[in-house]
Amino acid sequence: MKILKSILIFCTSFFILFFNSCYVKRASLPQSDLTVTPLGDRITIHDGSLVYALPMTVFNIDIEFEKIFEKPGPYARFAGDLLGLTDVITSPREWWRINSITVETSEEPDPSEYYVIESNTLVHTNALALKRIGLILDLNPDAMRTEKSLISSSENINQILSYKDLGSSEYYISHSDTAYRMVKLDTTFIRVPYLVERRKPLTPEQLAEQAARTLLEIREGKHMILTGEANVFPQSRDAIDEINRTERELTALFTGKTASEKKTIRYTCIPEKGDSSQSYILCRFSVNSGPSPADSDSGNSLTIEFLKQPKSKDLTYIPRPVTLKKQPSIVYDKLFYRPPEAVRVKLKYGNETLYEARKLVYQFGDIYQLPSNFILGK
Repeated sequence: MKILKSILIFCTSFFILFFNSCYVKRASLPQSDLTVTPLGDRITIHDGSLVYALPMTVFNIDIEFEKIFEKPGPYARFAGDLLGLTDVITSPREWWRINSITVETSEEPDPSEYYVIESNTLVHTNALALKRIGLILDLNPDAMRTEKSLISSSENINQILSYKDLGSSEYYISHSDTAYRMVKLDTTFIRVPYLVERRKPLTPEQLAEQAARTLLEIREGKHMILTGEANVFPQSRDAIDEINRTERELTALFTGKTASEKKTIRYTCIPEKGDSSQSYILCRFSVNSGPSPADSDSGNSLTIEFLKQPKSKDLTYIPRPVTLKKQPSIVYDKLFYRPPEAVRVKLKYGNETLYEARKLVYQFGDIYQLPSNFILGK
């Protein structure tokens, strides 16, 4: 009986000591104190703090401009009489046009919306999962891209627009004239005839007639080959390709030649925060002079417009009571985030709309707060 009582006393003492030790350890654990504050003008951040930024939408607009060079052919004025062509280039001309517009968006940290997460305990976060809906924690500078530019050199343009063959088998006419020279014979002078060969260049009209005749013969021969009426057929496609090239060169003598160079310019636009719609001038463009800076006087303005289409509901927040030890205007225990707002984007040249699409812009969204334990901790 005494042994049983001793065992009971020992077990009771053991459990009392065990529960007391657990209580002491549990009471010694620090309480989690999480604060989220705007970075503002702070220059010191405690070790172990987490810095994040709200996103900002940047628009990268790639516009491809093309400069067209037109050069008339040497026989342009004879195109109607000899070949029946009317739509030909009659005078040198240079003009511009807009080929394509590409609008891309990228996210960057908003320099005015940085926040600091501080805690006296270990912070576990999966906030990266919320990056697309308003938070940025992995600050990545690769969103900045280099300007794309593709320009043909003037040397290539000159080669394309040159006329190396005028399409004639001969460029002068040889004829013989009788000339005389005075020869002294005894006491008298006599005229002795002799032949002189002279070369007379062909007139532009004569050269055009020969080029037109050659062109018509080439067309007739190609037609006979394609219809099977020719006696000799080419053994490969190279002969047909050469016939087509020669035909194009001869036709260009009458219709003229056209060459172009392309230039792609990237314009970067960052909409400002605000509730109203916004408009920015990217550049000015003229058919005669091409693109120019936005502050120039030449051409009409090429503008981008952001028409806000609010989809968020107006919410009224009721803050929780705070103790006097905390400053509610500075210290928060909630995370700041900003979902994007739907925006109608238009690119207009004068009164003409060249591009229209629906995009998401973070700057037009409102800043909200969500509980910190929504993404922090388990």
